[in-house]
Amino acid sequence: QVQLVESGGGLVQPGGSLSLSCAASGIDSIYLMGWYRQAPGKQRELVATLDLGGRREYGEFVKGRFTITRAGAQDTVYLRMTSLKPEDTAVYYCYGFDSAEFQGYDYWGQGTQVTVSS
Repeated sequence: QVQLVESGGGLVQPGGSLSLSCAASGIDSIYLMGWYRQAPGKQRELVATLDLGGRREYGEFVKGRFTITRAGAQDTVYLRMTSLKPEDTAVYYCYGFDSAEFQGYDYWGQGTQVTVSS
């Protein structure tokens, strides 16, 4: 069974930085890993993804403030967030996508709370 386990959320002041990590288990490798977030009363939205080919995608709101990387045989994904704003407050979910035998599989972590507040 594939599991994605996040860590690193917490409370940070506006303008501060925070790093999130997510480790996958139960699978040799995941083609694409990344992060989504959901704020209260809003839809879940893309933060960043990174595939095994090195292709990155960021949400429009990121504007150079966040960096996604992968390591550890590609089964761990990191999100470095800088210049955080109160509107970045949300639950951040680790996401993974892979395919086998022409079928796609989505994987989600349990979520980690990020709160940006003074």
